[in-house]
Amino acid sequence: MTELRPITSSDVEQLYAISLATGDRGEDASHLYHDWRMLGHIYSAPYADLCPQDCFVAEDEDGVAGFAVGTLDTREFEDRLVKDWWPNLRRRYLEPTGDPSGWNADQYRCFMIHHPRTAPDHVVESHPAHLHMNLLPRMQGRGIGTRLLNLWMSNAYRRGAQAVHIGVNASNERAMRFWEARGFSVLSQTSDAESSGTVWCGRDFVD
Repeated sequence: MTELRPITSSDVEQLYAISLATGDRGEDASHLYHDWRMLGHIYSAPYADLCPQDCFVAEDEDGVAGFAVGTLDTREFEDRLVKDWWPNLRRRYLEPTGDPSGWNADQYRCFMIHHPRTAPDHVVESHPAHLHMNLLPRMQGRGIGTRLLNLWMSNAYRRGAQAVHIGVNASNERAMRFWEARGFSVLSQTSDAESSGTVWCGRDFVD
């Protein structure tokens, strides 16, 4: 039996683990990183710290194996990251130097900590909320992702959100199929020196 519930502080370590285990276009990224917490620093843990009211987890008898984390106001969240999240990490992780083509995965993420990416203005203007969702393999293909998304969406709508966006790695075809099947449409695509780029998708809330 899988329970969907609001996040608690005791779940944060598992957010880091899930982020790593799904961080290579949905596959395990542990072979790419020396610091196993690097992805979670960027894509999951700050949400649990700064806006836990918008974060949920999926837990079975073996523990937490999925999460949906996000924020209702992307620009406000980015401002809070600058003030309350990035400073400590910037003291811990040095900004990489030299030719970026020679950087490893950890160095790319360090660069993102010092120079965080922001969603395009036109995406945020039309779809101000955003989320990240990841499931370990044991929870995939069982409808849990849909349930978790619906829980996040219903909570966001109840709290006043009108539209939400996500960013998907352009080469992650499985993820694109998932989001498109659940009502998300492509808004735009941006290039990315590290990967094949990000596809920005959005969905409006309906009654």
